[in-house]
Amino acid sequence: MTRRPKAALAMSPEAAGAVLDGRAMAALDKVCDLAPGPVLDDFSDPRARSVLADAEVLVTGWGCPRLDEDALAAAPRLRAVVHTAGSVRGHLAPACWDRGIAVSSAAAANAVPVAEYTLAMILLTGKRVLERARDYRARRRREDMLRTPRAVGNHERTVGVLSASLVGRRVIELLRPHDLRVLLHDPYVTDEEAAALGAEPVALDELFARSDTVSVHAPLLPSTRNLVGRELIASMRPGAVLINTARGAVVDQDALAGAARSGQVRAVLDVTDPEVLPADHPLWDCEDVLITPHLAGSQGNEWTRLAEHAAAELARWASGAGFAHPVHREHLERSA
Repeated sequence: MTRRPKAALAMSPEAAGAVLDGRAMAALDKVCDLAPGPVLDDFSDPRARSVLADAEVLVTGWGCPRLDEDALAAAPRLRAVVHTAGSVRGHLAPACWDRGIAVSSAAAANAVPVAEYTLAMILLTGKRVLERARDYRARRRREDMLRTPRAVGNHERTVGVLSASLVGRRVIELLRPHDLRVLLHDPYVTDEEAAALGAEPVALDELFARSDTVSVHAPLLPSTRNLVGRELIASMRPGAVLINTARGAVVDQDALAGAARSGQVRAVLDVTDPEVLPADHPLWDCEDVLITPHLAGSQGNEWTRLAEHAAAELARWASGAGFAHPVHREHLERSA
């Protein structure tokens, strides 16, 4: 029998205003008793302490303060955290799992638009849409279709996916209807699992050497910082494309800038390190590099999917079924 747990919202007011519209709040109100008043954005203030004392569930989001041992001590009845975004590493301390608190994340929901963006960029860059549109604008006349180089197009091109993360798996799924070969490198995925996904498992260096497009979906960990370095970038096919929607620091951006300026590779970067590159960074001036402002993830009407995901997870937990998308402590060391 479903019960109505006492819940509270913990995130920045801006995040709450963006993600939790009237429809989302109504969905949450159906499955829990939400604490009245402003969202919690500082666990140390007296009102937050009063709310935490009764909360069984925290519905968290971007800007949530860190739920550390001090905050947990003020929340003796807390049993679950439902996150309305992707990664929980920034705001949940290991003590949450030590105390047996169940954790859910909307990472799977947030993976959908990132994978859609990635698919779009794979197909657009395969057709060389961006540079051909730029040339068309400059010349104001059509090119001779029959002189199109054989390197242009998406028939039987090879796409390399770096990491079978939630986004990486979704990208592979979206690529299935297209006439593309898909390679995968992920040290945590067996050959049999890769084949089941529809990809050919390969070593990291082979992924870069064979692919027309490499799409990066690896989390940023100490072991993956600058993982895509000068040697791998130099091994890419002439005119190949590097797409990064994961974390900027996974890619050696200085090495990428050098290869892009020489015309060896092209790139689509939705993430950089730092998040906004310095104004004089050479990547800004590379004609064959598209830099977008971290927009691949959920934005605008896509926030609805995150809120619906959170409400569904909370309903499952309240019914006793448990989370469909739990975050396990042992997976944190290799997740975003």
